[in-house]
This record gives sequence, structure tokens and C-alpha cells, in this order.
Amino acid sequence: MHGGAWCRGDRHDEDRFNRMLAQHGVGVAALDFRMPPQTGYPASIADINPALRWLKVHAESWGSRPDRVGVMGVSSGAHQAMLAAMRPRDARYAALPLADDPGADATAAFVVLCWPVIDPLGRYHYARELQGSGKPYPEAIDRVIPDHLKYWGDEAAMEEGSPLRALERGEAVATPPVLYLQGERDIVHPRAHLDRFVAVYRAAGGALTLRLFPRRGGRLRQEQARRTCHGRGRRGGGALRARSRPLNRQPEGDKTCSTSCSGTSAR
Repeated sequence: MHGGAWCRGDRHDEDRFNRMLAQHGVGVAALDFRMPPQTGYPASIADINPALRWLKVHAESWGSRPDRVGVMGVSSGAHQAMLAAMRPRDARYAALPLADDPGADATAAFVVLCWPVIDPLGRYHYARELQGSGKPYPEAIDRVIPDHLKYWGDEAAMEEGSPLRALERGEAVATPPVLYLQGERDIVHPRAHLDRFVAVYRAAGGALTLRLFPRRGGRLRQEQARRTCHGRGRRGGGALRARSRPLNRQPEGDKTCSTSCSGTSAR
């Protein structure tokens, strides 16, 4: 799932990242989902959920298995990946039917979090404090504050949709294995939120591997991709790349899958 503070970007944003994973034998399906101004939370998660169900139903046709389908996201996309994985049977998220297999579920085998907004409400407060303190602060701060409001609407929704706060209030959620990646100098995604999430996720019984990187920028992303797929060999089939529906089988040797979720069943 691509980033963009829930309000910008599309499935092509992480193309270089996705292809790097695919070159190491990791199947990748990049998704589109509804965003503001069309609609806000929880519509994007309600698009991701049926996409996961669809991918699990069709995993074998791409050389994989349903029990090997996981989720990965970047920044706000990582938040959505984690929330979708924690609540695979939430009625709001699973509202769109899947004609291919009505009984399919959206449970994820694993989650890869690339510098997630793991606590939207906490990040909103943090960004407002940074802005209020005056410059210098990252340019992104001036964008993410209105984007929080466009997507979430209010602070109550930010709290309800926070993976960190869901765990801290004792909500019964799924806890698939997590790989958490973040730069040590990242000040847009507060380290305090990371530390709290790591502690509470492990306390809830979830297996979580944390990888902190000293570098920033493109080299950091390449290193994260390399380490993410290290040791997986070439299992899992060819590349699955999102484009548009319906899905059309590609020539052997360049298996690419395209999925665009926009308020209808993923196909």
C-alpha cells in the first residue's frame, strides 16, 4: 500500500521498490484504494480487505499459496496495512462482497511496515506541536495536518483507527508476524510511537522484528527492500503488479497482476 498521508499517490508510487522485491522472487500486488476527496476512513480499508481476499483466492494461479499472502505498506499505507491485518473480519472493512469466493477471509500471513503512521492521533498532535513551535521543521508537516483531517474527519476517528491505541485499550485483534522498518533519524514518524507499539504488540503475543536504519533517502529504501527479501529465495512466484481491473494473465516470465479497488469488489 502506497503512502501519501491517506490523500495522495497511487499504485505506481513504489514501483521501483516493488520491482526490487519481485526480482528476488517476492510476488507483489500494488493496490489503489479510495481516498479524499472521494471519501475518507474507513473506505480505503474496505477496499484493501477484499483485495486481500481476492489475492488469497487466486494465489495459486501466480505460483504462491493463500497462507503466504501478507501485506506491506509505506507510511500511511503501512498504517492501513497494519489496521487491515489486525481487523480482517471487521464488518466495516469486509463490507464489499467477493463473488469469486464469498467465504474467503482477509487474514494476513505477515505484515511489513515501512515507517508507518502507527498512531494517527498521536502523529496529528505531534505535527501540530511541531508546527506551533515554529520553523525549522519538515515541510511534510504542513501537508499532513490538513490531510489527517481530510481522511479521518475528526480526532475520535483517528483514535479509533490507531493500531497502537487499539492494542493499548485491549481490543481483541489478529497479531500476524510483523517486520517493522524505520530510519533512526525519522522525525515525521515519531520514535515514541514506534517504541510503544513494539512493546504492546509483543505483549499481546505478536512476533515483531524491528530494523532501524541510520541512513535516509533512496539508499535507505533500497537497503530496506534488500533486507526485506533476504533469505526468501525465489519462492512465492513471479511479480504481481497492480494496474487496473479486470486481471489479465501476462506472458510467462513476466507475471504481473493489476488490482484497482475503487468501491467495488476487487477483481
